Amino acid sequence: MLRVLGAAFSRFAKRYLPDALIFAFLLTLITFVLGMIVQQKSPMEMIRYMGDGFWSLLSFAMQMCLVLMTGHILASTKPMAAVLKSIAKTANTPFKAVALACVVMIITSYLNWGFGLIFSSLLAIEIAKNMKGKKLHYPLLVASAYSGFLVWHAGLSASAPLLVNTKGHFLEKTIGLVPVSQTIFAPIGYVPVIILLFTLPFIMAGMHPKKDEEIIEVNPEAFAEAKKPVKKNWSEMTPAEKMEYSPILSMIIGIIGLVYIFYYFIFKKGSLDLNIVNFIFLMLGILLHGTPKNFINAAIEAGKTVWAIVVQFPFYAGIMGMMINSGLAATIANWFASFSTAKTLPLFTYWSAGLINLFVPSGGGQWSVQGPIMVQAAQKIGASVPKVIMGVAWGDAWTNMIQPFWALPLLSVAKLDIRDIMGYCVMALLWSGIVTSLLFLIL
Repeated sequence: MLRVLGAAFSRFAKRYLPDALIFAFLLTLITFVLGMIVQQKSPMEMIRYMGDGFWSLLSFAMQMCLVLMTGHILASTKPMAAVLKSIAKTANTPFKAVALACVVMIITSYLNWGFGLIFSSLLAIEIAKNMKGKKLHYPLLVASAYSGFLVWHAGLSASAPLLVNTKGHFLEKTIGLVPVSQTIFAPIGYVPVIILLFTLPFIMAGMHPKKDEEIIEVNPEAFAEAKKPVKKNWSEMTPAEKMEYSPILSMIIGIIGLVYIFYYFIFKKGSLDLNIVNFIFLMLGILLHGTPKNFINAAIEAGKTVWAIVVQFPFYAGIMGMMINSGLAATIANWFASFSTAKTLPLFTYWSAGLINLFVPSGGGQWSVQGPIMVQAAQKIGASVPKVIMGVAWGDAWTNMIQPFWALPLLSVAKLDIRDIMGYCVMALLWSGIVTSLLFLIL
């Protein structure tokens, strides 16, 4: 049954789902038209909203580019490559390979979503290369790795739950500080994670094709290491080349970075966010590559993976600008809240968050739009505010399975198109939707 459904969704996606950039264009047009029809905005107003928001994700896009580049750089070091290969070797059958990719993503993205995305995508490549010739369907492997990303907004780097537990957050006067014991460490936070951890890998692995003609294996040549230039003798090098090939500079810069990391966590009591993850990856990459020249070569190769983020993220920022400034996102949230009861509001919050996430694929951005509306509704009808917060969190992560925004980093690394994995991700969307919806009613 799983295999039949997975194959059917995959065939549909390959035939009808366009490239991720076209998906962004279509969402732009849909939002543009909805803003005029639903919110009664003029074409010029919608154009202004799009243009004003177009560059609002520049900082975040740069962070995501660095996630890809620093992750690539670190993974290409000998120690990290050895770790990835060791984990990959534990998967010796297609079923185990697909399941392992999902399990690793669930665990790593629960710890930190940025680390999970890059580590799991690099692991998927190692698994695929290790399984070459053993009939492993590579698109399903990558889809399985991405499916584990479902849990990130209930994990330790969750945007909304961590924000409402931070002094000075924009809803503090309304709801005060909401401790994580009531959100990510409450049953509605961790129970879905546990259930998905023990079920989703089997569902993804159960879709593996049996027929040889349906299996697409990885092409190892696509991930072949670039040929390193022949290194000159030390005596033949110019002063500039000696600096490039000397480990001294790398050691000094790397040690300075490690000292700051120690200071950041021990004395500053800093939390694990995207900036510090990138900083750790960067400094470890500098140290483990040994010389500046090795690091530079790795960075050049890593730079080839970031084009999709550079080109597409501004369009999603424009979509967010139209959704927020036209009031369309608020209208959707208010509509769901209008017919909710104290028991059903968290569930409808979850569903509405999933819908809004298609147009506002940013955890923090979505909470700023939807949070005030749902919190006000919860207080009005006596619903649980922490469960509403988790409704937004789970909904934001849920429809990432059919939204290319967060898949772009993984696809860039894996060298696949969105249509290659989206059909399989639909199954992850359906299963997680059933599990989480039921739990919002039961718990």
